Amino acid sequence: MIKLKMNLLILCTLCFVSAVFAGGHKAQRFLFIGSDSPKTIEARLNNDVDGVQIVYDWKSLEAQKDLYTFEQIERDLQFLNSKGKKLWVQLQDRFFRAQDQLVPRYLLEETIYGGALASQKDNPGEGQTEGRGWVTKQWNPHVRARYQKLLRELARQFDGRIYGINLPETAADIDLKAESRSGFSCDNYFQGTTENINSARAAFSKSHVVQYVNFWPCEWDNDHNYMGRFFQNALEKKIGLGGPDIVPHRKAQMKNAYPFFHMFKGRISTVAFAVQEPTRTYINPKTGRKFNDQEFLDFGQDYLGANIIFWSAESK
Repeated sequence: MIKLKMNLLILCTLCFVSAVFAGGHKAQRFLFIGSDSPKTIEARLNNDVDGVQIVYDWKSLEAQKDLYTFEQIERDLQFLNSKGKKLWVQLQDRFFRAQDQLVPRYLLEETIYGGALASQKDNPGEGQTEGRGWVTKQWNPHVRARYQKLLRELARQFDGRIYGINLPETAADIDLKAESRSGFSCDNYFQGTTENINSARAAFSKSHVVQYVNFWPCEWDNDHNYMGRFFQNALEKKIGLGGPDIVPHRKAQMKNAYPFFHMFKGRISTVAFAVQEPTRTYINPKTGRKFNDQEFLDFGQDYLGANIIFWSAESK
């Protein structure tokens, strides 16, 4: 009888340990729905889904100077809470269609903001047609001050109520020479991005705060130490990091952000990555086929250390 009890005890212990290790590497699963209402995917908010990531552009949140309109976030939050799901906010300051100049009008009109937007190119995936859009001139200190005020206002109403907030990717493909007239420099861009995420972290003390970091203008393979310094700042200030794409072992990413995620795996407070529609266009060179969900998941969790993955609701 004693031997049987001991065997049962050992078996139960092994089961517990196995469960801990099996669950310890499981990333939370959020659905990414762009700027849509979560009501459009109500039927898919099942037990496999932890929450929803929604994009809110600057213009929709500050229609006029100092007039903040957060009603849509409030409605989305209340709806998701009623379903037992979490809301993750992506605060958008860059846009990927020429017609989308989605910043408050006063930023475009008042001279101090220097036009507020710079034209940028966008390559949305493998074999996709290049598009043109806009990136907000966060290197302009007056623009940046307004953006940081928006962050503080959001935190005042939603800190601890939303599960997390992320600022968009660091990549920007702009005309460096032309934008030098607006005060752009590689260092100014880096410093502005760092200042913004530090401001977000200071404003939100309860919700997760993440910066999407993938590439830096002017840098390749950390030759300016932007990537190295940015990760070190994130570690010191307990800022989460992530990215808009999981593309296993892709050369460009492996020469930029990916190795740093791997190097600091387990030390970054929150690691949040996305699998969006453009991500699904990439080909796995080993199979000659597009990457499948399991390949995204394995690389995201095992190599990048992701503990949150935002899956495009369009294909999930």
